[in-house]
Amino acid sequence: MTTIEEQSHNVSSRSTSNKALRINLDEKKYGTIAEIGAGQEVARHFFLAGAAAGTVAKTISAYDMQFSDAIYGTQEGGRYVSKSRVQAMLDKEFALVLNRVAGSRSKSSRFFSYAATVSAKSYNKNNECHAWCGIRVQMYPGAEPSEILMHIRMLDNTAEQQQESLGTLGVNLIYGAYYYYETPTRIIESLTDNLSSSRIEIDSIEFSGPYFEEIDNRAINLHLIRSEKTRAIMFKPDGCVAVPAEMLYKKNVLTIRGSFRPVTNLNVDMIEQGSRSFGEFENVNEENTMVLAEISLNDAHGVDLMVPEADLIARVGLLNALGYSVMVSSYTRYFSLRAYFRQYTRLQIGIVLGMINIKEIFDEERYEGVEGGILEGFGKLFPDNTRLFVYPELSVENEVLDFTTITVPQHLRYLYKHLLENQYIFGIECSDSKLLTIYSRDILKQMESGAGDWEALLPEGTAETIKTEGLFGYTERQESTQ
Repeated sequence: MTTIEEQSHNVSSRSTSNKALRINLDEKKYGTIAEIGAGQEVARHFFLAGAAAGTVAKTISAYDMQFSDAIYGTQEGGRYVSKSRVQAMLDKEFALVLNRVAGSRSKSSRFFSYAATVSAKSYNKNNECHAWCGIRVQMYPGAEPSEILMHIRMLDNTAEQQQESLGTLGVNLIYGAYYYYETPTRIIESLTDNLSSSRIEIDSIEFSGPYFEEIDNRAINLHLIRSEKTRAIMFKPDGCVAVPAEMLYKKNVLTIRGSFRPVTNLNVDMIEQGSRSFGEFENVNEENTMVLAEISLNDAHGVDLMVPEADLIARVGLLNALGYSVMVSSYTRYFSLRAYFRQYTRLQIGIVLGMINIKEIFDEERYEGVEGGILEGFGKLFPDNTRLFVYPELSVENEVLDFTTITVPQHLRYLYKHLLENQYIFGIECSDSKLLTIYSRDILKQMESGAGDWEALLPEGTAETIKTEGLFGYTERQESTQ
């Protein structure tokens, strides 16, 4: 005769019901489930699996706003689907678990509280469908709790389907927190077990508490992209991970793509000159415009360059230090980048790019796999309020060349003329032609060799940070050789 503990280990962890059952059969795991806005789908999985009395102390759905406020208080801004609301839910529910049952249950118990606040698809409305959910959990008996919070977008077309996906996601989160806590990347990878990528998007996640204190939340969020949970992660100037919908809602967006390894005076001038030109459009000003430095994980063919996350975070940090918001994405083509922004705003979109980039846009080989080829690509890039701002370059004769000098294939010349005459493409100036001689690859070579005047080519404070933190392979030994 096998014990309950042995039974739990014999249960496959692959299906949602078996995950719930394994937790139910482990008497050491006990807690509450609070769900607002889309039914009680997470709790339902535990009840259907059987033996839920061993796991679930309480379930609650405080749908009425007055009831909800009376239980969890009113958060700043009065928003119900927010990080502060789910945090308040976890605070309240976890405290109740400890106060009411910690003294009566086994000393080996590890308590948890799961919470979700959801805006599911409303009847006859086209509302934003998203949720904040999280878990507060003891990783071992009597421990101070650790926590995982995440923001998700529901992509299903019906409320019923969204409820189903939320139920599966919640079980995956609880299961991952208990069984994969030593490997946070595995927790992330398991969140969409038994869910297709077309059903939900997880665009931010945060680990906190004593068991996760060594995690860099900036770096772990990049794993959301590489595990195909989202296509982009955004960082505020203070380095915090941002929810794209909150950053971009009703904003004009200006973005510049680059490697920023490291960020140079040329990059800064491109951003500033692009911002100046973008600001000349109607209803575009500093208050209602989001400027983003964007780093793509992919090469020109859409293949992940496999840049280490620490290297990417170093670039993000240098850009943040200059006051810029940053986006890291898996987008390759500019029309895909534009479509991403269009999910969140109907206002103006501007893309700052160099001469080499505009030439690539007119390279038909770049549209391999696009059914309509280059015409479909341009149709997706310029359907409404989207413009390109092209920064000049130096010729081999050291002459400044601007967007009017670009030579495109003969059969595409009228397409280019059409874009110019209809003001989809604009030229921007550089503040100093000497900036056009700055190349990140040359700076990296100078850093490696210990020669050259590379520090002067970077924004103020950037070189000092590179030296202090030993970024991009820089060492003190290189300094001593100068």
